[in-house]
Amino acid sequence: MQNKNAGFTLMEVLIAMAILAIALVGVFQLQSQSISMATDSRFMTTAALLAQSKMVEIESGIVSSSRAQDGDFGDDYPQYSWRLEVTDTQLPQFKKIEVTVRNKAFLRGGTYKLVLYKATGI
Repeated sequence: MQNKNAGFTLMEVLIAMAILAIALVGVFQLQSQSISMATDSRFMTTAALLAQSKMVEIESGIVSSSRAQDGDFGDDYPQYSWRLEVTDTQLPQFKKIEVTVRNKAFLRGGTYKLVLYKATGI
């Protein structure tokens, strides 16, 4: 004689599938968040290096430090652009040099600013 209660009931299967679905949603959310954080981290690292390289060009005189300039980083970084602004400060012997790097691929955010205060006429 066979035991008719040897299998799983429909309720047990539904509960097991619900637990599995909740666990998978959590795992997929963590994966998505991880990818987003890696993308932001990559942007911040690249933008910081590009802004520093542009600032070095300004300090060494390769790029003239006029009041405002725009540009891009060429074929090496096609999604990135830069903006240079030189403004006066409250102290007449100092200038504020601000380099802003933007990534066109980011819908929001995607902006990095580097500011340098430089003495003039020394």
